[in-house]
Amino acid sequence: LLLRWRRRRGLWGKVAEAQQRQELSLVRMEAAARRFREQNPSVDVVSILCLPLPELSKKLRDGSLPPDHVFYAYVGKALQIATETNCITEYLQESETQLRKAKLTGMQGLLYGVPVSIKDSIDCQGHDSTMGFIKYLNKPAAEDSVVVQVLRRQGAIPFVKTNVPQSLISYDCKNLIFGQTRNPLLYTKTPGGSSGGEGALVGGGGSILGIGTDVGGSLRFPAAFCGVCALKPTGNRLSKRGVMAGVVGQKAVAAAVGPMAKDVESLALCLRALLCEDMFSLDSTVPPLPFNEEVYSSTQPLRIGYYETDFFTMPSPAMRRAVRETKQLLEEAGHTLVPFELTNVDYVIFNFCVRGMFADGGTSFVKRFNGEMEKVGMGMFFWLAKSPHWLKTLLSWIAKPFVPRFSSIIGSMRANTVDEVWSLHHEIEDFCHQFIAQWKKLNLDVMLCPMLGPALGIGYPGKLSVAVSYTMLYNTLDFPAGVVPVTMVTDEDEEELKGYKGYYRDWWDRTLAKAFHGSVGMPVAVQCVALPWQEELCLRFMKEVETL
Repeated sequence: LLLRWRRRRGLWGKVAEAQQRQELSLVRMEAAARRFREQNPSVDVVSILCLPLPELSKKLRDGSLPPDHVFYAYVGKALQIATETNCITEYLQESETQLRKAKLTGMQGLLYGVPVSIKDSIDCQGHDSTMGFIKYLNKPAAEDSVVVQVLRRQGAIPFVKTNVPQSLISYDCKNLIFGQTRNPLLYTKTPGGSSGGEGALVGGGGSILGIGTDVGGSLRFPAAFCGVCALKPTGNRLSKRGVMAGVVGQKAVAAAVGPMAKDVESLALCLRALLCEDMFSLDSTVPPLPFNEEVYSSTQPLRIGYYETDFFTMPSPAMRRAVRETKQLLEEAGHTLVPFELTNVDYVIFNFCVRGMFADGGTSFVKRFNGEMEKVGMGMFFWLAKSPHWLKTLLSWIAKPFVPRFSSIIGSMRANTVDEVWSLHHEIEDFCHQFIAQWKKLNLDVMLCPMLGPALGIGYPGKLSVAVSYTMLYNTLDFPAGVVPVTMVTDEDEEELKGYKGYYRDWWDRTLAKAFHGSVGMPVAVQCVALPWQEELCLRFMKEVETL
């Protein structure tokens, strides 16, 4: 008992130190922003913060806007949003040194002078990548991740790291070290996750470009919940070297690194900058595919597949309306829309997503929590992962007649033999080819899909792991998928929500209805999807949706 008490005291000590560092970061940001304001009282910060990224970067490159004006404008705004939402974990003070060097060396790179925020789990030299775990505190990264190296070479200035949920396997944003991040649009709502700090900061206007990761919707949830845009590329389009993963080694569900910004043109500019020789030479496992301008700037009418529901998670009234209204606008603009029939999404979620992520019975996931004081927002998943095989089998059998979805999840979290894992991977490949065959048969260019929304109340994502069905499908298929906000929740949507029952009418469906509640005025997005390696076409479609 004494040893355990001492250990816990030691852990609390580390947490207290990390929280002090976070506090000190905000103090330093405040001092830096104040010093700049005092020395440059005539700088119009508001007009700088209003500039979209393409325009801002053009002004930085042609010299009409000094990089320090932009940098300190965003440091000040980021501080304000961090104070309101608790989204920043650390200020990268070396960014001020990089800024001074940039002024001396002149305008180099597509993102010259652009301040960029970085998700906690993406390595920045000399800083922790904690994933919300105490054990990873005081273990600074030895070097920058490849994506951060390339950003720096393109002239961008990484200036803050942002908060994540413990383990990253969550679409809320809370951990024991830095606490809960709130949605900048409504503090009682989650900003989404796991790139939740990015969503809050970009959504609140404190960062013009953020870099996050996505293994089940971790870029798309925060963007949709906070009313901004994001792109999850094909898993290997951008380098993952130096990027921490929630479950290491699993190959069933593809993770990806991607950008988040206020508009689609900013995402395109970021991809243009990242898909360069530096990226391909620093990580030779990334295919050397530069950004395809011709595809992105094309104005040819598109043939677009669409669906309003996956028949697994019943869409909220606003989600359904978002797809219908977008479909109508696209048709009026001369595009062709074709219904796409989704089948067996329940099988995909349980057998490919859950079973694929936890094919070892959850052993490696549970190991991550060894020595941690608390499993924040991990309730059911952690408990199931820890349970012995016989108990999972028994619970699955007992639950089947009453709560079939719960039974399927338990059954999917058993340990698999190597033979079973190979068979699973083969089955996922087959499913992917069948999906593409259906796509090609309809002669589609892209797909318009629902995106979970509006933002759920804080704490709800931990109880609603099943609601990842709309996003996780495209991690399993490894298709590029982006989100674009298209509407806001109306009083009518809120009224209609009272009749929400769900497809299973189980505890999860009842809880989801409560989680959506009280969201009038909150943004709702749609998902835009393309075939693997077609990021430029995906962005072109997103741009079309955004414009309409």
